[in-house]
Amino acid sequence: MEEVVVTATKIPEKRKDIPNAVIVKDESDVQASGAKSIGELLANEPGIDWRSYGNFGGAAQEIQIRGMRGNGTQVLVNGVNVNSPSLGLADVGKIPLNSIERIEVIKGSGSLLYGSGAMGGVVNILTKRPDRDKVNLKIGAGYGSQDTYRLWAEQGMFAAGDFGYYLTANRAETNGFRSNSDLRQNDVSLNLVLEKNEAFDVSLYGDYLDRTYGMPGVKPPRGTAAYYRNGKKFYDDEAAGLLDYSEDKDGHMVLEVKGKPLPWIGYAVKGYYTHMENHNYNRYAYNGTGNENWVTNEVKGTDGHVDVHPFAGATLLLGGEYKDFNWKNETHPLDSFGHQTGKTTSRAHLYTRGFFTEAQYRPSDVWKVFAGIRREEHSVFGSENLPLFGLIINPWPDAALKVNHGRHFLAPTPNDLYWPADPYTKGNPDLKPETGWHTDVTWEQTFPRNKVFTAVSYFRWDVDDKIQWEPDANGVFSPINLAGYEAQGIEAEIKIGPFYNLTLGLSYTYLDAEEENRAYTRQDYGWPPLFPPDFQYMMVTRRAAYTPDGLFKGNLTYQNDFGLTATATVRYVSDRVVYHTETTVYPDTRTVTYNLDSYWTADILIEQRLKRHYVFSLAVNNLADADYDTHMGNFYDSTMQGFWCRYPGAGRSIFMGLTYEF
Repeated sequence: MEEVVVTATKIPEKRKDIPNAVIVKDESDVQASGAKSIGELLANEPGIDWRSYGNFGGAAQEIQIRGMRGNGTQVLVNGVNVNSPSLGLADVGKIPLNSIERIEVIKGSGSLLYGSGAMGGVVNILTKRPDRDKVNLKIGAGYGSQDTYRLWAEQGMFAAGDFGYYLTANRAETNGFRSNSDLRQNDVSLNLVLEKNEAFDVSLYGDYLDRTYGMPGVKPPRGTAAYYRNGKKFYDDEAAGLLDYSEDKDGHMVLEVKGKPLPWIGYAVKGYYTHMENHNYNRYAYNGTGNENWVTNEVKGTDGHVDVHPFAGATLLLGGEYKDFNWKNETHPLDSFGHQTGKTTSRAHLYTRGFFTEAQYRPSDVWKVFAGIRREEHSVFGSENLPLFGLIINPWPDAALKVNHGRHFLAPTPNDLYWPADPYTKGNPDLKPETGWHTDVTWEQTFPRNKVFTAVSYFRWDVDDKIQWEPDANGVFSPINLAGYEAQGIEAEIKIGPFYNLTLGLSYTYLDAEEENRAYTRQDYGWPPLFPPDFQYMMVTRRAAYTPDGLFKGNLTYQNDFGLTATATVRYVSDRVVYHTETTVYPDTRTVTYNLDSYWTADILIEQRLKRHYVFSLAVNNLADADYDTHMGNFYDSTMQGFWCRYPGAGRSIFMGLTYEF
């Protein structure tokens, strides 16, 4: 309960003094987990669902909080949003783990402080900084299943007086667990710091990533024969797309100045620049044609705040943010031999402004209140006012009852608004933002000697004007505003230990999520002709797609005085429903429901420190080689016959590594 969290209020606060349910992972948690990505690290933590399209090398990995879609989670690196502006999603599989010092997950509405996209919560990744007392150096290499190898290095120190740096570099390659699921990634990050004193701290952080990966798509029906066209193999029984691939080139730069010059006032201001470029190449088996496109996102922004403490127990936060977005889509149609036959270019420019204030007051050790409001202005859809209210009751020092209620929103992306029209898709410049409210009540308590920590949360949220891509009467997919969706649920966790070198963590999430969607009614369901002739559909309420109603995670870690760490992790994901539109032209459109079965996975990690400076590690993922599916999608064969197929999860994998630490 004394743990310090920054993200929840933008200033350092003890866990017992913030109104949100939180998850905190530090460097030792990352190392002990054996996880290969942030998604894998956070998977099945209370309220957290890790979603991917099959767990292959370059598969996008989303963090979904409390049943919200991935674009309802805002992911930050050092306080700067790294969600793709054109998609609204953050692919956390890109972010290297060895650059991370700490991860803070703040659940509940975060739109007051962080604006659009923080509907389910905020994941803030804080990168490593140098230590004044020592020189940090780590170099390592590893090899594992599917011809996977990784090289990593990091080094940090204070080089001269108050000036220091921390540098990380990584290279990873894998052939993947099925056809065309390979990945090649190189990334580097550098954090420069100037720590004069408490009143003045400057940091300049930058990173760059370059990766290329295959896009295998779904696994075709069993027995599908390999298909060739013009000497190129388009698909086989392992992958629907053998020619499809993608490439990302992402870079970020953040300059931040912060400090506390006087006991009653603090400040922080940052400027940042983001450049993201995605190159996508895909071909269609039925005639060999395809598309090659480049989507470029450029974001320039600044934000800052001042925290004032006018008298004992009171804090006033005043801040603002400005973001400028430039979006470009360049598309080249491909002929049956894969040659470019033309070029279409679309551009868009957007900007947002946000101004926020938050006041908190603790009149006694027993209770504390919060209230705040944000004014968000968007160049396309106008403005939103976003209030937030919170209450904390501390009946004793090691316990807290937390209540918060806030409004949230999600702006449509440039892809939603301006995607160029073609025979299959088009954008919609008339979209409205998603809006709604989020409420949660949390009880957290640490028992004597800090050996047991428990937390239980109840939450409820709703969203109006849900944005979803739907087919129109001509079968062209375009985003529209539907009625909305909502959820409620319970999260519970307990952490016990260490006792006799053992630490146990257990968590469970129950989620009841529903969505409203269009249902085509007249011919599809055989209902009597009670509707007007032009009536095509009605709104129906149904269980939310891809959303499990139960998530479980168990961790058992053993550590001894001889440098041995062993961790076993068990995860359970309940079944998920999927809705498929079989044909896209009214009146033949009908929706069919599929189930993705529930599944269990188990992972183990063993690390042994050797002769002080060396660490040997062995990680086994999906120990029981469980068979499971993560998503569904279409496969069209060479005759244009369509099949609704699954994205399989990865089977058992083994990885061994050796690290030198100084």
